[in-house]
Amino acid sequence: MRFSSVAAAVCLWLYSAAGGFAAASAQTGDTPATPAPAAAKPSPAAPAAAPSGDAAAKHAKRTACLRQAKDKKLVGADKTSFLKGCIAAP
Repeated sequence: MRFSSVAAAVCLWLYSAAGGFAAASAQTGDTPATPAPAAAKPSPAAPAAAPSGDAAAKHAKRTACLRQAKDKKLVGADKTSFLKGCIAAP
């Protein structure tokens, strides 16, 4: 009974210490100190809102195709070819 109490206390201490290090590194190292220059403008050919919507649509289609492949119980090369055709279809 003593060993498990000591082990639990050590694990909790390590968990809290690791959480403190993760929070400190996230606050200090990941954000730039100065804002990005405004000179870089997006190209007119690719609007900013389209990639996120396009990515969401691709993800939804891929998920639907994966579910269909699972329902058909496809594996290996059959699954791969089915997914390529399904995802490429309009």
